[in-house]
Amino acid sequence: MAYKKYKLALAIRVLVLLLSLIGFAFFIGLLDSETLVSYRALIAGVLLIIAVFSFVNLYRFVFKRFQEMDEFFESVKYRDFSRWFNETSSREDIQELHKGFNEVNKTVLEINKEKEAQHLYLQKILEMVETGIIAYNVKSGDVLWVNEAFKKLINIPSLKNIGFVKNRNATLYEAIFSKKYSDSENITVSIANENTNLLISNSIFEIESNTFKLIALQNIDDTLNKNESEAWKKLLSVMTHEIMNSIAPISSLAETLQSKVELSQQDPDEHPLDIEDLDVGIESIKKRSEGLLKFAKTYRSLNKITKLNLSKIKVDSLFGNIKTLMEPSLEGKNIALLFENENTSLEIEIDTYLIEQVLINLILNAVEACKEVENPSISIKALKNIEGQVVLKIIDNGKGIPEEIMESIFVPFFTTKKTGSGIGLSLCKQIILLHKGKLLVKSKEGEGTVVSLVFLNI
Repeated sequence: MAYKKYKLALAIRVLVLLLSLIGFAFFIGLLDSETLVSYRALIAGVLLIIAVFSFVNLYRFVFKRFQEMDEFFESVKYRDFSRWFNETSSREDIQELHKGFNEVNKTVLEINKEKEAQHLYLQKILEMVETGIIAYNVKSGDVLWVNEAFKKLINIPSLKNIGFVKNRNATLYEAIFSKKYSDSENITVSIANENTNLLISNSIFEIESNTFKLIALQNIDDTLNKNESEAWKKLLSVMTHEIMNSIAPISSLAETLQSKVELSQQDPDEHPLDIEDLDVGIESIKKRSEGLLKFAKTYRSLNKITKLNLSKIKVDSLFGNIKTLMEPSLEGKNIALLFENENTSLEIEIDTYLIEQVLINLILNAVEACKEVENPSISIKALKNIEGQVVLKIIDNGKGIPEEIMESIFVPFFTTKKTGSGIGLSLCKQIILLHKGKLLVKSKEGEGTVVSLVFLNI
């Protein structure tokens, strides 16, 4: 409404100016040299005065609006949104303009308050987390933001520029700030004369043509120690059980044989030494000792694999090798072994020998699970997930894994089989981890098991 009034007032002023100028020109044209001081000259003079007055009024009318807008833009330029424009002391169109300016300032102030609140909220959260975070200008090294956790992790009380770290601990600077990490990585650095395990990740971003680097650090010593302690507890529990199962009979049998030998030595006539019994006992001790030796060799195999011999192979070719290797073992067992590959050109970079070992182990486990099932079947599927990672799935319709033992299936030497070593799944998981992949098991008792080998993009 105010804008319409402004346009009307502007139009009236322009019209008055035009009419006065036209009238002035008209009466000037009617004048001649003999009638210079006549009423026509008087009218022309009045019209000229009106024209000048109209021009000045029009100029002030338009200039006032532009002046107000210029003042508003000046305050915007310097981000002064606290200024309040008077909404009552000026003409109506300027009052409406001031109202608009004040609304803009009020809205911007509210947005700034919300942003400030969000900034403080996020800052408090980042200050509370145990992960150390720093953002700095890549070119100048000036720190944009750093939380207390980061300063505590690197044992530096104040940090304005990363160059300070370089002067204080060049090795630490090299490990954290100089190197680029495409993914989260574990690093070991010396801080306060102590080796510390850190999980580090970084990211590059730009703000107004300035390049910044964001680094996140996490001390994983406590987590590693806790996980290591739990792993040792489980491992020692199983190892103790296995060793005691072998040593107890050996000790008891050796004691019995020793007693018989001593009695025979004291009174050979009353307690004659039965060589056959002695031979049977020694044979039993030998077998149990061989079992312990096998156990030790199996344990050693867990630590044997440390390096991969990677090469690209088509999944169809891998499946062909497995099929050739497994067919003789499945003869006469009435178990259907199916291979499915949704993309015949699918390739995977692996240590072929080790992954074949994993697949054979998992297929044999599936065969064992399908023994007492009607129409047993095992499917080996290859596909790509939504993240573009190759996934190999071993699916069986066997008896499944009971829920109570799911947590223990990857513990070395844990087994539910009478003749098993309990090393299979542990070894499989270690091999997949060396490939920077994941081994996932999903099972439901009575329905079957799905084992997924997820190969990350390496």
